[in-house]
Parts: sequence; structure tokens; C-alpha cells
Amino acid sequence: MTLKKALITGGSGDIGAAICYRLARQGIHVIVHSNSRIDKAQGIVENIKRQGGSAEAVAFNVANGDQTHLVLGDLTASAPIQILINNAGIHRDAPLAGMSREQWSEVIDVSLNGFYNVTQPLLMPMIRTRWGRIINMSSVAGVMGNRGQTNYSAAKAALHGATKALAQELASRRITVNAIAPGIIESSMSKGSFDKDIIKKIVPMQRAGNVDEVAALAAFLCSDDAAYISGQIININGAMA
Repeated sequence: MTLKKALITGGSGDIGAAICYRLARQGIHVIVHSNSRIDKAQGIVENIKRQGGSAEAVAFNVANGDQTHLVLGDLTASAPIQILINNAGIHRDAPLAGMSREQWSEVIDVSLNGFYNVTQPLLMPMIRTRWGRIINMSSVAGVMGNRGQTNYSAAKAALHGATKALAQELASRRITVNAIAPGIIESSMSKGSFDKDIIKKIVPMQRAGNVDEVAALAAFLCSDDAAYISGQIININGAMA
């Protein structure tokens, strides 16, 4: 039996890795992407294989359209990718009054232009299979905004519009498109950003979430049980919004 193939961009990060492990346990061949940390991606692949799963690692810059197109051509030469998790993202935080053009552009390039660069080449092969799952990883910053993250909030909010439009385009082909907007999640990226007292004040559940909870939601949206859920921005934030 041929396994469905899933590409997780930013798969070497904490949330991305958790999604990789979860999908692999569901019998999906996982492609773990990294921009520059290919060794970490390869370590995740080896762990998945030791657990009896199927995986491979790949490195490319999602903000580089030509490079991305070439790599995706190789990845889909034998079989289409039917599950795509657009998880790659970066932070270049600063108040807009002091934000450089580079800080603005870098975040937009990875989170928004990267979405186009990765998603667009995969669509026709996915459409021909008449089954697919696309999940765009967003953030509470894209829903509520966040001081010092005008660039990141703008990119993620734009991704919400793209999610809703693409969901309508692909609905008749049995392909769902959704966005997941995590709130405060314990990870190496957020470590030290929030102390427990602040979390208790801003999160009604009075705790941070964890990467496995985000991965569980992503895995459900990738399943056949979620076939009628599309065009949605799903918050996972302990009742923050």
C-alpha cells in the first residue's frame, strides 16, 4: 500500500516536529523540512524510522521561489504530496516605528510569500488525486494583533484570507484548507518570553499550551473525520479569544 505523503515546512522546529511525529504514527510518510537545520531534521527522521514510521528530510528556503519549485519537483516526481503543513515562520520583532524594511520584508517573505512558493506548485498534482489537506500555521497575533509584531501579525492575518479563498477554490476536489492559530505554546522559541504570572493574567486557562496539543489538532484536520471542515481559522489558545 502506498503511503500518503505529507510535507511539513519548518518541521525541525518544536511545533513542526510534534506534527511530524504525530502524522508518522498515523501511517503517513513525512517529509521533514528545514531551512538551515538539516541535521535536526535528519535526527527527527531517524527517530521516526526507529519508531517504525516512514520519513525523509529536505532543506530549502521557502522564501526562494525558484529553489522551492525545483525541490518540490523532485519530491513529487514519484507521487504527489497530499498533505501540506505550512509551518515555516520567523520572528523579527520590533515596534513599527523602529522596524527596518528588512525586518518587515523577511517576515512577509517567509510566512506569506513562502505559503505561495510551497503551496502553488503542489496544487495541480493534489487536485488530480481528488483528496488533500492543507493546514496553514498562523498565530494568535494574526487574530488579535500583538505589540512589536506588526510584520508577523500582518503576515498571519493575510494568511487567513488566503486560507478562506483557497478553501473555496478546492472544496469541490475534496481538498480542505484550514489555519491553526496557536496562542502561548511552550517551546524553545517562546522560552523566557512569558512568566507564569503573566500567563495566568492573559490566558483564562492559566497555563501555556504544549506542542502535542497543537499536533493533535493538526492530525485531526488531516484525517478523514475532518472532511467537512474547511476555510476555518481554528484558535488553540486556552480561551484567549
